[in-house]
Amino acid sequence: MLLVLGCAAGGVVVATRVGHQEPVLVLTRSVTAGQVLSDQDLREESLSADTALAFIPVRSRARVEGRPVAYTLPAGTPLTKNLLGEAHVPPAGQAVAAVGLKAGRFPPGVQPGNRVTVVVAPTSATDTGSASSSSQASAWDASVTDVRSNSTDQTSVISLQMAQEDARQLAAAPTGQISVVMVHGGGQ
Repeated sequence: MLLVLGCAAGGVVVATRVGHQEPVLVLTRSVTAGQVLSDQDLREESLSADTALAFIPVRSRARVEGRPVAYTLPAGTPLTKNLLGEAHVPPAGQAVAAVGLKAGRFPPGVQPGNRVTVVVAPTSATDTGSASSSSQASAWDASVTDVRSNSTDQTSVISLQMAQEDARQLAAAPTGQISVVMVHGGGQ
């Protein structure tokens, strides 16, 4: 009998703690580092208040609107105080490189937060017929931080966060030889 009462009391305590939810602010859509939050970027969602993270409560909405986000974040991210502020991109040892790509050189659905591999095709043989020193393809892993399309020349500029040395090498690569491949675990 005592075992049954003890289990019932424990169940009530667990249900009370798990059941206590608090309305917090969550991102409605993806945002990029430095973007200023507007009313359209935020929604209310109830999450467990018994967590190690200090989620921003809905009552603080007026203090959040108009503030920039420090990181590129996907839709559905619950906001915490350390996600707000000046952009923290790129972190130490990383750099952001931008590549201008025509359609067909990257997947049409690529967006901020995706994990990708950037491939630079090898250059063709030299005039003498021997292979040039850069006859092998180069490839680097990166995260997409921004995608901008220019309808006038049908070029999209994709910003890629990657290791600093890799970004330098990518910046030196010939434009027409660069492609972006979305990889497993590509985010979003």
